[in-house]
Amino acid sequence: MNFKVIAVPGHGAEDVVVAPGGVVFTGTEDGVIHRVTPDGSAVAVADTGGRPLGIELLSDGRLLVCDARRGLLAVEPSSGTIEDLAGGMRFCNNAAVAADGTIYFSDSSTVHPIDEWKAEMVEVTRTGRLLRRTPDGAVTVLRDGLAFANGVALASDESFVAVAETATRAIARHWLTGRDDFLVENLPGYPDNIARGSDGLIWASIASPTDPMVERIQRGPVWIRRQITRIPEALQPAPKRTVRVQAYDDNGRLVHDLTADSLHFHMVTGVREYDGRIWMGSLHESAIAVLTP
Repeated sequence: MNFKVIAVPGHGAEDVVVAPGGVVFTGTEDGVIHRVTPDGSAVAVADTGGRPLGIELLSDGRLLVCDARRGLLAVEPSSGTIEDLAGGMRFCNNAAVAADGTIYFSDSSTVHPIDEWKAEMVEVTRTGRLLRRTPDGAVTVLRDGLAFANGVALASDESFVAVAETATRAIARHWLTGRDDFLVENLPGYPDNIARGSDGLIWASIASPTDPMVERIQRGPVWIRRQITRIPEALQPAPKRTVRVQAYDDNGRLVHDLTADSLHFHMVTGVREYDGRIWMGSLHESAIAVLTP
């Protein structure tokens, strides 16, 4: 396997999306959306003024950006023009776009914003939501009570929406008929963004392996969970260095489980398979990475 790290001029390139021609887009914590060309050069194309997380492609050539602070945005990469599509969220995180233009997206918590994501992890407030925006602009909540709602992906036939529950190491499944179950449970770590690849599989980033201390804290009394993030950061549980992504079919069968050297890149929070190459983003890196199996 070949693993290549590509620097971007900004910290926290959290997610990645690949456009036709192999151009990659990512967003960093300073609000900037970057276009990374196949030769590895990066250029800023827009500034949301917030904190861009999940990025998808819209049929009209614009980028769909889940901005943790501003909400759901449509960004024109050629001009930098930004349109607000949906607001009123505490922690807009990730999305998937259906063939008819319907957008399914996650709001990680109604309690904690992105700057308090560690608190959401250990407190497990279960206030995450899966929402839907129809082409006419109407927004509805499809499911609530999710444990740190994160990555979103559609079934290949669009019969269900999968949403990662980071805090409980699971990928929930909401059938559009109204039934709820799980695509995968007991993941080997904490999933972040998920996305359907060009190979038809649902790829999941594993940001950190299972942490026994975090698991114990999550089972403790509420008052203890709330105190954990108030102690010095050096004493708090921290993500372990790892580079790991997995791919599942629509029945929840594991198809791929890939790892790479975490010396120069770690905490994979975004993953995108495109023509056999696995692109990755990271909340903790000033870079994206690509794995060629």
